[in-house]
Amino acid sequence: MTGPRAGWEAPVTVAELVNAGPLAGARMYGSGENPVHQVRIVDELSVFAAVAPHTAVVLIGTAASGGWAVEMATRRAWEQAAACVIAPAGGLSEGSGEVLAERLGVTLIFVDEDPLIVAVRVASAAARPEAARTQLVARCATRLAEAGPSARRVLGVLNAELPGTSVTLIDRYGRHLAGARAVRPGTEAQGADGGGPGARWSAEVEVPDLDGGVLGTLVAGGSSRSPGWPAAVRTVLRLAVAPLTAWAAQERLRASRDFALRRALAERLLADAQREPREPEEGGARTEAIALGWPVEGALTAYQVRPTAEAGDAALAATLIAAAVGQVPVLPRGEGWAGWSALDPGELAERLHRCLLTMPWPCAAGVGAPVEGLRSVGESLLGAEAAAFVAGPGTAARADRMGPAELLGALPTGVLRTPATVVLRPLLAIDKDGTLLETLAAVLDAGGALKAAERLGVHRNTITTRLERIKSAGFDLDDAATRLALQLACHVLLR
Repeated sequence: MTGPRAGWEAPVTVAELVNAGPLAGARMYGSGENPVHQVRIVDELSVFAAVAPHTAVVLIGTAASGGWAVEMATRRAWEQAAACVIAPAGGLSEGSGEVLAERLGVTLIFVDEDPLIVAVRVASAAARPEAARTQLVARCATRLAEAGPSARRVLGVLNAELPGTSVTLIDRYGRHLAGARAVRPGTEAQGADGGGPGARWSAEVEVPDLDGGVLGTLVAGGSSRSPGWPAAVRTVLRLAVAPLTAWAAQERLRASRDFALRRALAERLLADAQREPREPEEGGARTEAIALGWPVEGALTAYQVRPTAEAGDAALAATLIAAAVGQVPVLPRGEGWAGWSALDPGELAERLHRCLLTMPWPCAAGVGAPVEGLRSVGESLLGAEAAAFVAGPGTAARADRMGPAELLGALPTGVLRTPATVVLRPLLAIDKDGTLLETLAAVLDAGGALKAAERLGVHRNTITTRLERIKSAGFDLDDAATRLALQLACHVLLR
């Protein structure tokens, strides 16, 4: 049999019966790795002659009348290659069961219930292993429904109801969110056959988020040799996907209704990122951010949206930004709202431009340079803020594409127009048609006469001639401070 239910009809093992079946709660001594094909009730040692291999032997009567009787029965069970020996509690003195099981290599199980009732239950599970595993799945489904949309409670149910198996929820970056910490993805080995003695296996089930991506992965692992156990575990993990997705949806809805909450969460993330690297606490800011779909690792690019006129409700602005950019943090910063995204700068700038079209107030946007991880997001936020200040209403500027012209464009030209006129007065006195001013600006922006000629569409000699006239007005173009002042003044007067 192949597919999702592969291994379900394989014989149950002794350990599976004890861990999650009719023998739950019994005391087991030995590995319990043998499969159970049938059950035989034994009241006298002579009955062992008819015991077939892989039989669970249930002792009653004289066969369970004392330590000597149980020991002899265990020896006979080993000779017949029985799966295990089940005896009433008190059949051996304290500690003797473990010693005997280790010496003979036979699994011993002591039960507090009537052995005959136990025999009926074990026989039913051995005859219909798929039904026995279905009972486990049904019990887990009930417990998961009771747990509700909570990552902590869901993982608690999984680890409690799947004995011998550790289950963890990791985010899409491979970091722990909830559950056991020892399990790691990518170690699935053995599949449905369980492998050799002590062979480890793991099962993985993806948990989707509301945007069609991946919220995280449920990873279960253990060392059970039961062929059907990994398949049953995978089925139970799939049952946990719905409440975990609901948990993420609930967290996202809760935060979307409370702008202050999202702001505080984003600020906590940035503050935590500046501390010494350490394992994030379960249930902390990082876990909440993952549930909201926020990027917290890898290449991150900051953004800022700046109103260019009086703005209104910040929560509305945050909603419109998230609608255009995706699930990203939005927090007040400077004169607007800022955050970060996993999108590359080009795609982020395009989405911000579309966002500006939906804003009820005129706004500009800026995009910072991409950085690696939250520890460096502050640098990208500064770039995004500068770019937003440079950008005009309805446009999105990128910090990684800002040059002198863009930076100068952000300066208040009304205040600087008079000083600029004073600086350029000697040039303006001889520049009757504005060609000298235009030439000076092109040379300073382009960094040379050749590029300025290409930019203005004239011959290089024309630029050289004009530069001589500019220098004759008393300007030293070889002086760095003079060039900066002239470039600023040209930009102010030509705007």
